[in-house]
Amino acid sequence: MFKIYQSQKIKTYKKPLLGSSILLISLLLGACTTIDPYTRETKTSNAVKGAGIGALGGAVIGVLAGDNRKSALIGAGVGALAGGGTGYYMDVQEAKLRQDLEATGVSVMRQGDSIILVMPGNITFNTDSSNVSANFYSVLSSVAMVINKYEKTYVDIYGYTDNVGQAAYNMTLSQQRADSVSQYLQTRQVLRQRISTRGEGENNPIASNDTPQGRAQNRRVEIRLTPLT
Repeated sequence: MFKIYQSQKIKTYKKPLLGSSILLISLLLGACTTIDPYTRETKTSNAVKGAGIGALGGAVIGVLAGDNRKSALIGAGVGALAGGGTGYYMDVQEAKLRQDLEATGVSVMRQGDSIILVMPGNITFNTDSSNVSANFYSVLSSVAMVINKYEKTYVDIYGYTDNVGQAAYNMTLSQQRADSVSQYLQTRQVLRQRISTRGEGENNPIASNDTPQGRAQNRRVEIRLTPLT
């Protein structure tokens, strides 16, 4: 008795993951417009470019790594937003942030479905320090209360400096400041899984470093809130 084995061809398919990612990034870059807080003109500001580049870099890493942060949030019981309700969800959150942060010195900017909080260094940190100023605790606590209420967002924190001093030192200081804001938000019960931090040093200035006023604007921390969809 003979057994006859029939060979089968096995076909494999590769998902076009990288191509889809590049397309997504291109679309996001095209949407990076906002209202300049000083001239009130619609444009792609340096502040938004800086935060946008950081967030897009995180998006690429998220795609290539299987979006670990999203998985961690879903594992922690934070549900994703449905596409149709995303804009309204962020609208309500933006309105609450504008109300609570009025007259605090923190700018609230909108970019598509993302919200960017710009916190000048002169109200958040003392000179050459990465410790959050005690008089800024109440402001960060107000921010934490809102983002805890609207928990279906990523919280990306970016630190920036002016161009005074060595670039390597400024990069370290900016990362430490972003980390300090992250740590304070966590003491106010903001989930660690939602947060990422990034030091940008003296990159992506939003004003001229040739004047004291411009340098003060560049020494800042930005918090970018992006919907979890």
